[in-house]
Amino acid sequence: MTERKVVDSMTETIHMIRPTHLNSAGRLFGGTLMQWLDEVAGLVAKRHTHMNVITASVDNLKFLQGAYANDMVVIIGKVTFVGRTSMEIRVDTYREDLEGMRRPINRAFFTMVALDENDRPTEVPRLIIETENEKAEWESAQKRRQMRLTRKEEGF
Repeated sequence: MTERKVVDSMTETIHMIRPTHLNSAGRLFGGTLMQWLDEVAGLVAKRHTHMNVITASVDNLKFLQGAYANDMVVIIGKVTFVGRTSMEIRVDTYREDLEGMRRPINRAFFTMVALDENDRPTEVPRLIIETENEKAEWESAQKRRQMRLTRKEEGF
């Protein structure tokens, strides 16, 4: 099984918020942002696995502040943990001003599952941990994974 580095699959997208992206309060519609986040998580997972992937779950979708018409939204995704057939993707969202200052809007953790040619879960490449930050991310991801498994066992 191949191994890949975190930087091999990191993905960044930028969106300009247009009037069609706004909710009735004049802020970025949460559903639009969720779609963008899922797309970035999927791209990261595809780049890591070189396979088709599906979203299994989303954790910690917390909105820290709003984004408005003509704001630039930057979304950055990276692999933080891999299991046998699944991986955790951390997706951070920022509102970027004209000077390039980024302010956090959202952080979410996606569990993505790799699929074989028959749409069945299949093994994913191992993740090469290169930095202390990546090691800390891995350890935090293991804790989140255990919490997800506990919630699943308890029916949440």
